Amino acid sequence: MKRILLLVILLTTTLGYTQSFSSYEKPPVFKACDSVAVDQLKSCFNFTLNTFIYENFKVPQIVEDDSYKGDVQLLFEVNKEGNFKVIYVDAIYDELKTESERVFNLLPKITPATYNGNPTFTQYSITLTIPLVAPKKMEVKSVNNVALTENETLNATLSNEFDQIEKELKPYEKLEYSSQLNIPFTHSYYARFDQEMNAIGTNSHTGAKPFVYSDVARYYNIKAEKESLAKNTNSWFGKKLYNEHLVEVQGKDYWFTVDPILDLQIGKDTDTDAEFNSTWNNTRGINIQAGLGKRFNLTASVYESQGRFAQYFNQYAESLKAFGPDPAIIPGRGIAKRFKDDAYDYPVAEAYMSYTPADFLNIQFGHGKNFIGDGYRSLLQSDVASPYPFLKLNATFWKIKYTSTWMWLKDVRPEVVVDDAFLTKYMANHYLSWNVNKRLNIGLFESVMWADTNGRGFDVNYLNPIIFFRAIEFQTGQGAGNAILGLTSKYKWNNKVNLYGQFVLDEFSLSDIKAQEKSWKNKFGYQLGLKYFNAFKVNNLLLQAEYNQVRPYTYSHNTQILNYGHFNQPMAHLWGANFREFVLIGRYNYQRWFGDAKMIIGQRGLDYNTDEDNFSYGGDIYRDYNDRNADTGIEIAQGNKTNSFMAELQAGYLLNPTTNLKIFTNIIYRDYNPDTVNETTVRNGSVWFSFGVRTDLFNWYNDI
Repeated sequence: MKRILLLVILLTTTLGYTQSFSSYEKPPVFKACDSVAVDQLKSCFNFTLNTFIYENFKVPQIVEDDSYKGDVQLLFEVNKEGNFKVIYVDAIYDELKTESERVFNLLPKITPATYNGNPTFTQYSITLTIPLVAPKKMEVKSVNNVALTENETLNATLSNEFDQIEKELKPYEKLEYSSQLNIPFTHSYYARFDQEMNAIGTNSHTGAKPFVYSDVARYYNIKAEKESLAKNTNSWFGKKLYNEHLVEVQGKDYWFTVDPILDLQIGKDTDTDAEFNSTWNNTRGINIQAGLGKRFNLTASVYESQGRFAQYFNQYAESLKAFGPDPAIIPGRGIAKRFKDDAYDYPVAEAYMSYTPADFLNIQFGHGKNFIGDGYRSLLQSDVASPYPFLKLNATFWKIKYTSTWMWLKDVRPEVVVDDAFLTKYMANHYLSWNVNKRLNIGLFESVMWADTNGRGFDVNYLNPIIFFRAIEFQTGQGAGNAILGLTSKYKWNNKVNLYGQFVLDEFSLSDIKAQEKSWKNKFGYQLGLKYFNAFKVNNLLLQAEYNQVRPYTYSHNTQILNYGHFNQPMAHLWGANFREFVLIGRYNYQRWFGDAKMIIGQRGLDYNTDEDNFSYGGDIYRDYNDRNADTGIEIAQGNKTNSFMAELQAGYLLNPTTNLKIFTNIIYRDYNPDTVNETTVRNGSVWFSFGVRTDLFNWYNDI
């Protein structure tokens, strides 16, 4: 039997009550207590009430016959008029309940409690000990400004507010799938609803990622998908492992979920010494999602990780090393400390708040990543760098979606550190997506990077979400910022095939273009791609082909700190600039099973970084172009030409669709072949095999 236990008084001789009063409160007063001093009123009320119950309570015959020893618990009120009212009574015998209510109905009308001199109601809890014992008048003691008689308890519950909150709870209704939270951006999961988002005639906008659940819900029922994958299990453990969040709570105007985060894997790398050829990762964390009201949501993910990766990945991580004693930056995650002799410790935290003041506007502020484009790569803004603080506005109306993002980034190289502190720089993006008709989408992109030069900090000139950054750049002075322009497009050939592309323009000189001398000033790149849904009439098979190329010196700047990067990683393509690549991807899923295949063929132009040749050939965006190798004759892959090939296969089983917890196995073959081997560029031909269990919430890019 459920009991409301607002006060437990277990002294064997009497009954008790409790209520907390401030210095402005006066308790109810029996007529017999009229002449009692104010500081004795509570004790008098207690004694008089106990005496009345003792004198009028008749123990039912069935209780006496059973020789019952126990208690009766009551919650009652003295209202503004001074009348007693029983709110709740609990006892093992119904006869005890009835008798208790009868006795309280006999109580006389008394002077009600007052607050600041005004009548008010008061609630009390009381425990009647059976058999009853005549009460004794006790001396009042004061504890923490709350008057208590000896038959009262410091652990008394003074309100039923907590129980009311418990009563408001309801079965969890999976509200995140209609919320303003972002769907965690992984290419593999977004492929599940890519076709529905890109059907002919939809007014969806797929360029700015991650997507908000409520935007996708118009085209794809994620909730129904998760429910269709649910396993038939009745045990608590089975439900939490296969179908549900670990904690899921829903009340009247709120909901929240709590889940563990795991990325536990082990593997082998053939390109290292036998002693150190094992690879592993050990990530533990927690993910929290919440909704407050209908328009405010938040989420936070905190990761604690240690790991050792394939040799080429470790070398790249250490090449990104920041100023200070820490040996590496784990690509896409953050600064790593040394763990033991040959591994890394890299904690990460990501979180944001999402607020939708009106149906057409969503505002997000947090620490994470963003992505622009429909492809596997982005030449405008990608998610390959470490998380960063950002403020983002998404406005959707008519056939347009307009996204403005402001970011706080860091340059962590030793040469730009001031007083042992990393250099802060800022980035602002505008992206306008326009559905021209049922098939064609065109997007306009502009971005500017600036630093805290002349103590200007965050330049309010770039806070305007509409005005063109290039115009502001001219107005704020030469070298004040590094502006980049972009164009995206997508054409729905039919409901099975989409064509997409990007064009990025950093700088160009019309006269140099006319001269056709391949000037270094013409810094641009482009992307061409194709997606084939349900390929060859195989349901849930997606094939994707993509070509990317970027000319040398794109994204770099003559002011060294204004490169298009963050934490020694590019903010656009993973390879920086001076490259061309072809990407072929296949993704398939059947119920909880999935498989991905990827092949990348590329050619890059790297710097030699030797005493004989220390020119910049345009691939490293963190080098300014003042020490370039030439002014004309600039070609893609100039410098230390490096051919690379990478193939990756991954297969696995989705343990929990709700949390995206997977069991997987992964194999990577990589052939990295520069023309010239030096300290910063080495040949690599390796096979990296791994398997494990992972909560898949973000993209890992192993194709460095």
